[in-house]
Amino acid sequence: MLSDARGELRLDLRTRRRTVAPVAAGAAARSAAGLLAAAGLPRPGSRIAVYQPIDGELDPGPIAERARRLGCEVFLPSITRRHGRRMHFRAERGTPCLNGRWLDLVIVPCVAFDGAGHRLGFGAGYYDRHFSFLALRSAWRRPLLVGLAFEFQKVDRLQPAPWDVPLWAVVTEKHFYQVGTG
Repeated sequence: MLSDARGELRLDLRTRRRTVAPVAAGAAARSAAGLLAAAGLPRPGSRIAVYQPIDGELDPGPIAERARRLGCEVFLPSITRRHGRRMHFRAERGTPCLNGRWLDLVIVPCVAFDGAGHRLGFGAGYYDRHFSFLALRSAWRRPLLVGLAFEFQKVDRLQPAPWDVPLWAVVTEKHFYQVGTG
């Protein structure tokens, strides 16, 4: 069964993520931020969203720090309805909530990813629901959805669910994988 395989993969990679030593995780986060910067992201003055890392996720903190230095507005996801699995983005400072359509770059946490831009998350579907409008387009300008993960979270192939929204790119501590157009 597809859901059983996804569940086992989630469990395995989340467990492995939690075993990464804090010093190694910090170095990986800085390396990923450097690779994203080398790709020209985030752009100065843009609106970006990052997440608060949990459960051993790669920390987007160095990306957010660079974004602030570039004059970007930084937003964080905020769950608005757990039952309906809905979220919006709130500004770190001052600016009210923002619909994801108005973001330029969204750093998305991954449990697993593949070379085609498919992502496996925690399984609640918040990001897929919020950015479902992107699945209706063959190409989009914004927001760019960029997964953030450790290199060991890359798998050969993920079978996407019908509701999954593909990523534009994924950055790890070792590579910047651009898979979409934008």
